[in-house]
Amino acid sequence: MTRLSATIVGGGIFGLWQAYELARRGHDVTLYEAMSEAETGGASRFAGAMLAPYCEAEGAEPIVQELGVRGLALWRKAVPQIVMNGSLVVAASRDQGELARFARMTEGHRAIDGSTLGELEPELGGRFGRALWYPDEGHMEPRLVLAFLMGEIRRLGGTLHFGSAVPTPVWRAGSDGGVVIDCRGLAAREDLPTLRGVRGEMAVLRSREVKLTRPIRLLHPRFALYVVPWSDNRYMIGATVIEREDAGPVTVRSALDLLGTAYALHPGFGEAEILELSAGVRPAFPDNVPRIVAKGRRLLVNGAFRHGYLLAPVMAEIAATYLETGATHPILDVD
Repeated sequence: MTRLSATIVGGGIFGLWQAYELARRGHDVTLYEAMSEAETGGASRFAGAMLAPYCEAEGAEPIVQELGVRGLALWRKAVPQIVMNGSLVVAASRDQGELARFARMTEGHRAIDGSTLGELEPELGGRFGRALWYPDEGHMEPRLVLAFLMGEIRRLGGTLHFGSAVPTPVWRAGSDGGVVIDCRGLAAREDLPTLRGVRGEMAVLRSREVKLTRPIRLLHPRFALYVVPWSDNRYMIGATVIEREDAGPVTVRSALDLLGTAYALHPGFGEAEILELSAGVRPAFPDNVPRIVAKGRRLLVNGAFRHGYLLAPVMAEIAATYLETGATHPILDVD
């Protein structure tokens, strides 16, 4: 196998996985990220990092579940911090139609009653009479995982440059005869004109009165938000999906939606500390399915939408295999 020299531009979850996968396969890897190391991740810092291929199928194209199952397997192989407690989906009694619809749109779940829910999450058993349990899903804390991947890339001999913006055209950043993998998100829109930005807002709370062990999705006819347990009694509440591209501060309306949903799920959140209210903008294509576009010695890997963590490993696997063997894939377009 020919040893590749790869330059990755962009240090979000897509870029870090591209670097990790190529370094793991023995290739020379250099990654450039405009932000500092402490701030790296872009929109990836504002994610729930739920590895939920079956739940995500509710509002996604079928290929997202197919790729997501593979992505989850790759995460479990690579990263020890994955928590495999499954996912739960609940709805208020007045919204049971939403729960039935979610069940019809997805697979990989068990319909459970309040008693079984109470065995899985004792603090929810008396609050919801029915739920859907997806036992084969996982989650992780995104910022810890970003740091883990950076450490692994360095351990494998890769080079990371933070605070190093790459001027356009980015293909000039590559070495002679090397490849450039462009993972810049919305900054790559000059080459990907159908790319758009989708705003997502999230909250991080700390509560010693709430004890949840897996992601919980609370369905509502207007929106469905989720709660993801992190370490140190912290919970990520997310995330709004707004067809708008500004990354300004969280609005009052969105904050009320996020915090009100947390309180509706568990009143213990009423006494929680608000540690963070943040917003990020996710890149997405019209069908919300990510793509790899090959242009000679340059690959563009983009369009994560809300599936960045779930699909990053398999996107890296597809890209690395293409560079090594020329093998194509339905989500890989060769110009």
